[in-house]
Amino acid sequence: MNSKLLHRAILFGLLGLFALFFLLPLYVMLVTSLKDMDQVRLGNLLSLPASLNFASWDKAWHHACTGTDCRGLQPYFWNSLAMIIPAVAVSTTLGALNGYVLTKWRFKGSELLFSLMLFGVFMPLQVVLLPMSQVLGWIGLSDSIWGLVTVHVLMGLASTTLFFRNYYVGLPDELIKAAMLDGAGFFRIFWRIVLPLSTPILVVTLIWQFTNIWNDFLFGVVFSGADSKPITVGLNNLANTSSSVKEYNVDMAAAMIAALPTLLVYVVAGKYFVRGLTAGAVKG
Repeated sequence: MNSKLLHRAILFGLLGLFALFFLLPLYVMLVTSLKDMDQVRLGNLLSLPASLNFASWDKAWHHACTGTDCRGLQPYFWNSLAMIIPAVAVSTTLGALNGYVLTKWRFKGSELLFSLMLFGVFMPLQVVLLPMSQVLGWIGLSDSIWGLVTVHVLMGLASTTLFFRNYYVGLPDELIKAAMLDGAGFFRIFWRIVLPLSTPILVVTLIWQFTNIWNDFLFGVVFSGADSKPITVGLNNLANTSSSVKEYNVDMAAAMIAALPTLLVYVVAGKYFVRGLTAGAVKG
């Protein structure tokens, strides 16, 4: 075996080991969720289940108690879904428009405005909790799903603007000038020319926002009410609800249910996410 093949074999071997190490917690969660409690008590985390048992999944979805509420994760899941669709759509749309304006319709002070917006990318989330609570109270959106949507749109705007701005810098200005000579206006150029060329960065931003919002716990626990808590809060309440017997298989099934949407998004669109990043989402 020549040195090139040896180096490649070592590289792929190391990558395989790293992948196995990274996926080990997911494997433990999955196999534990498919065991009954008698198998769980045997203490072998890595052993396969004797048979496929989805009772813990059914209980986690329909009957598990989160505090005094024993409706499972189902209501929390639908709350997250109702929140994430408008939040991702609005924050991505506004980020695209901001990036378009800041690159193709520059005005005096646009670079300063962009620099100020970048503070939002690095600002600790805890800083906004109190002022955001006051603002949501003033506009009547506190403890509601639409309040959570508003929070995630505002907090995601800096990142989405950064992504689209850096991508649109690479689009030729001649396209915009030619369209303007043909009489196209601001929105017509955006919808007919810029947006069709934005598929890679759209995918990156949609996946980024979906993952961040779905997995968020801090805003969910602070700004939600009794009937608007997202799934991360429901999962936390389920795992911390005390009972006479701790059902680890139910907890693992609940964790898998909470993780499935983001896992599916990355499985289906992961390659497009990588392509979008290499197409300029984090350049410039």
